[in-house]
Amino acid sequence: MVPFGGWEMPLSYPTGTLVEHAACRTGTAVFDVSHLGTVRVDGPDAFDVLQRAFTNDLSKIAPGRAQYTHLLDDSDGSVSDDIIVWWISDETFDVMPNASNTGGVRSVIGGSDTTSTRAVLAIQGPTARDTVARVSPDAAAVGRFKVAQVDVVGVSCMVAGTGYTGEDGIEIAIPAEESEKLLKLLLHAGATPAGLGARDTLRLEAALPLHGHELGAGITPLQAGLEWVVAWNKPNFFGRDALIREKSTGPLRELRGISIEGRRPARDGTVVLSQEGSAVGHVTSGNFSPTLGHCIALALCSPTLSIGEHVSLDVRGSALRGRVCRLPFVKKK
Repeated sequence: MVPFGGWEMPLSYPTGTLVEHAACRTGTAVFDVSHLGTVRVDGPDAFDVLQRAFTNDLSKIAPGRAQYTHLLDDSDGSVSDDIIVWWISDETFDVMPNASNTGGVRSVIGGSDTTSTRAVLAIQGPTARDTVARVSPDAAAVGRFKVAQVDVVGVSCMVAGTGYTGEDGIEIAIPAEESEKLLKLLLHAGATPAGLGARDTLRLEAALPLHGHELGAGITPLQAGLEWVVAWNKPNFFGRDALIREKSTGPLRELRGISIEGRRPARDGTVVLSQEGSAVGHVTSGNFSPTLGHCIALALCSPTLSIGEHVSLDVRGSALRGRVCRLPFVKKK
């Protein structure tokens, strides 16, 4: 167990991170992600409040759907938080910030913090829906990026076809006092419990950003390769003017994937060097890839650094050999 965003979180279970990672890539893993915030925003003005605050366009979806979006710093367009919005009903939304950002997001959009009332279990992997179906067929039937209120283990739960592993799966928000019962049923149905260690290696292989690493202060959606999250057609959202300025000149750095030889990882902050030996960027996340059998890294680098170029990474005075590669590192089956 480790402290994480004000919570005590499992880093790994007795099976170990490698087993948990493999379970998600080949079968079913279940993660306790109750540390994610939930802010309930409802009322006749709820849609307009969220549409004004966030980068993505809620009008592209409808009640019963989920959407990935960003809240930007209005001054420089950097990502204050990346968020999943669950559109529950016509005037009701559950906004899901990162663990430590719930208060900041709520200060912008209002609403009520319901985080302490529920637990969230993420069931992920190519057989995740088959596993969930043994516990709740209705929950297993909730489609990708869809949201539904479903009876699970005799209680009303919100279920969404979302996740953070690069695999198919669902997330179940259940009243906190019922969560242990649901977890035990999922384990009995064949799910492997997985902790933060596997969640990080899985999301890194899928090139999914982590706030505080690929997103955060000074890092904009354009730099992170996430322009698709920005609805330029919307006349107003926080940070829009700053992003327009950056788009007109082009970002000074962009996210790149680097495949690294061997098992020695290049951690956050490692300097990336060109073939000529000049610094061209720095690593934002790096780890050993259990699926690929060698290390990988995400790095914010000069836009001139192209796919296929060889680089070196300065790890405590030793140069690791790497090559810029296409993302994601591992594609969903």
